[in-house]
Amino acid sequence: MRLTGDWLTDPAAQSVCAALLAGGHQALFVGGCVRNGLLGAPVGDIDIATDATPDRVIALAAAAGLKCVPTGIDHGTITVIAQGRPHEVTTFRRDVETDGRHATVAFSTDIVEDAARRDFTMNALYARPDGTVVDPLHGLPDLQARHVRFVGDPDQRIREDYLRILRFFRFTAWYGDPGLGLDAEGLAACAAGIDGLHALSKERVGAEMRKLLAAPDPAPAVASMAQAGILAALLPGTDPRALPPLIHLEQGEPIRWLRRMAALGGDDPTDALRLSRAESRDLAHLRDALAGTASAAVLGHLLGTALAMDALLLRAALFEQPLHKDAKAEVARGSATPFPITAADLPTLSGPALGQELKRLKSLWLASDLRLTRSQLLG
Repeated sequence: MRLTGDWLTDPAAQSVCAALLAGGHQALFVGGCVRNGLLGAPVGDIDIATDATPDRVIALAAAAGLKCVPTGIDHGTITVIAQGRPHEVTTFRRDVETDGRHATVAFSTDIVEDAARRDFTMNALYARPDGTVVDPLHGLPDLQARHVRFVGDPDQRIREDYLRILRFFRFTAWYGDPGLGLDAEGLAACAAGIDGLHALSKERVGAEMRKLLAAPDPAPAVASMAQAGILAALLPGTDPRALPPLIHLEQGEPIRWLRRMAALGGDDPTDALRLSRAESRDLAHLRDALAGTASAAVLGHLLGTALAMDALLLRAALFEQPLHKDAKAEVARGSATPFPITAADLPTLSGPALGQELKRLKSLWLASDLRLTRSQLLG
């Protein structure tokens, strides 16, 4: 099988490969670019595997006039900059020792050893610069079937790096065939490794949850996380039942992971997921909106268009009701309607008294669904 694509024939990527080949070494595209290229999905980062050691990569790249950054030299990774674009070049490796999150590696010249330390069979695919696919572990049938399966023994893969538990659900959500369900052995291994989740940094957990919830339809994967006890271990009190109706209602709306996070409920995940201040604030607004009865127009005024629509979609999902046909129009009306009273309209008041009166008048205005005019409010 042979890959095609603009990313493959890109002169920058080809120049990196040419530098390695000129030194008598292998140069193989690997991982996400090969996986996505075979699936016809967008390709982002370009990773290249080689039997050249890091110092050799640096020397060959320099000889070709390419800049190098030793981003992960201890683990064999050099970022080679070609035409202003980064390409991660990593020496074939094998694990010597792992602690559930970090690995001590030894460099290798064997592509099979390099493939055997990867997480899923669909990520252990390589391609030569001419696009010829190299499949040392026979993972291509899994990719073609959209079967997310661990390389080798799932329990061992997870003990090597407990982040693979979350990656299993994320990759299944993005690349798995919904008709297949989750790989049974992989799911059992994830459930058995649940105690290892405490070893993960909250930043990494947050990053994985963001990517998972941004999948086109993460509901089946999240439901399986809940059944295995993993969701509750990470995010106590969460319940995935509102996620499928939310995703149904979202059709035509931009995917927003935080909206989906709000649908799970549970304890405040700000610390557990290391949410930014803006994310934490928006999530609090959504939870307040769910607990209240503000109209679409009022939500549009208070929260802005995007967050107000999130709140309305969440309400509809939680109550298993369709979104009102005028919801978007009302949100737009609210977001475009300013409060008609300013301090200049109350010249006889100042200080706390002015603030209290403005607050009282705004409460009346909000209660009128933004329909009371300036003269009505002041009269």
